[in-house]
Amino acid sequence: MIEAENVRKTYRIGKVDVQALRGVSLQVAKGEFVTIVGPSGSGKSTLFYILGGLTHADTGHVIIDGVNFTAMSDSDRTRLRRSKIGFVFQKFNLLPTLTAEGNIEIARDIGGHPDGAAQRERVQRITQLLGIEKRLDHRPAEMSGGEQQRVALARALVNEPAIVLADEPTGNLDSENSEIVLKMLRQSNQELGQTVLMITHNPEAATYGDRIIHMRDGQIVPPERDPQWSHAHD
Repeated sequence: MIEAENVRKTYRIGKVDVQALRGVSLQVAKGEFVTIVGPSGSGKSTLFYILGGLTHADTGHVIIDGVNFTAMSDSDRTRLRRSKIGFVFQKFNLLPTLTAEGNIEIARDIGGHPDGAAQRERVQRITQLLGIEKRLDHRPAEMSGGEQQRVALARALVNEPAIVLADEPTGNLDSENSEIVLKMLRQSNQELGQTVLMITHNPEAATYGDRIIHMRDGQIVPPERDPQWSHAHD
């Protein structure tokens, strides 16, 4: 479902070139739940944005469901994102002027799913599972961080995307809300056969996946070369 081949990305910061990705290759099978772990600056978030088509790689290829994502035009890439990918970000990225329900509905509209009984039932089921069904008429400023992240997750899942990309989805949450979000990602993965790729710095969160990929210095490395991970399991 997701394939990256020799992906490289360099940022120019002042007069210095910073190599964020140094030839990353990986494959994620359909229906697999993969977590990517690594310290800050390891390149995992850069890889996330490239896999999601939110930024361009300098070289290399990204294949999404058999289609060369990197060779597509911006408009075609946008259409593919709308139809196949749901995003969950650490900072929620909710629209502040809309209620929780409005934030979820706008994602449904952008995805081309008109209002209907099946869609309303889907929204009701997701919001009940996430425990936010009584907060749907509240705006983001009126909700806790945990509630906002659960709304953001509902927004990502409402169109039942084939792929869910989550970047540190529990980074700003307490343990209770973290568990709710992680269990919902896992349940959605298992029940709908969604492919989930989650970036995290939390070893406990990483164990929710089927497989863990370790990154360091812009490369995929064996677990023993990730000191943070090794220390977490001492």
